[in-house]
Amino acid sequence: MWIYILIAIVLIVIVSILVIYHDTHTFVVRNYEVTTDKIKGEYTFALLSDLHGYVFGNNNDTLIKAVLDSKPDAVLCAGDMFTGHYEKGRINYEPGLHLLSELAKTCPVYMANGNHENKIKTTTSVFGNFYDRYRSKLQRAGVKVLENDSCKIEGTNIRVTGLELSHDYFSKVIMTKMEDGVVDRYVGKSDSSEYQVLIAHNPLYFPKYAEWGADLTVSGHVHGGIVRLPFLGGVISPAIVLFPKYDGGKFEIDDKKMILSRGLGTHSIHVRMFNPCELCIIHVRGV
Repeated sequence: MWIYILIAIVLIVIVSILVIYHDTHTFVVRNYEVTTDKIKGEYTFALLSDLHGYVFGNNNDTLIKAVLDSKPDAVLCAGDMFTGHYEKGRINYEPGLHLLSELAKTCPVYMANGNHENKIKTTTSVFGNFYDRYRSKLQRAGVKVLENDSCKIEGTNIRVTGLELSHDYFSKVIMTKMEDGVVDRYVGKSDSSEYQVLIAHNPLYFPKYAEWGADLTVSGHVHGGIVRLPFLGGVISPAIVLFPKYDGGKFEIDDKKMILSRGLGTHSIHVRMFNPCELCIIHVRGV
């Protein structure tokens, strides 16, 4: 009897290791569709988030090809393209920089910072001017880095805003409450006549983003809940919250939408299970 139990345990461990290896080395492409009466025709975004220095193929050529094959009108990056701590004495930023720089040769790329970029940016006592140099390289490559700023996409009625929350809004276990008007104070008021796309790394505050006026919010941060279970969804968020409400996919509040990327990498604990890395393609259709 015990031998069968032991064999079952060994098989479960082997299968788990294989699934984790697969899900941390493979990405899937998921398509999402949203509609609006604020634009005509169709506009396609590719959404990247939480790369954390991962590489798919040779120098991310597999990921670059998948993005370009979707024929995006623009790329949206929701941050955490690297991990905000030293690994073997350095920050592994090159994969994300190369990915965004290559894509910017073909189409507009709009990026907002995640909590890892914000950590590097604000902890100058540890990281010096690393962030300034990183941002400069992105900008020279043509990437539009939106730090609580916005820009209108030329020839459209679409405005893209990048929200960069302070580190307080990425607290562990207990979520920091966001008071009314906080988003306004960070990025200014929205214009309801324009189609407002908000890049906001942390999805937990989606109700506040919708209240601000974001027609489409794109987020990341949660990594799909790290481990996903049938019917239950993501198991735990990076904030150490069990079964987070916003784990990955499409969410709606009235006519406001959020596409939450399950991310392209991991950090600290390198586990993804039943939760492969994800490239999101968002089709915005006028009605």
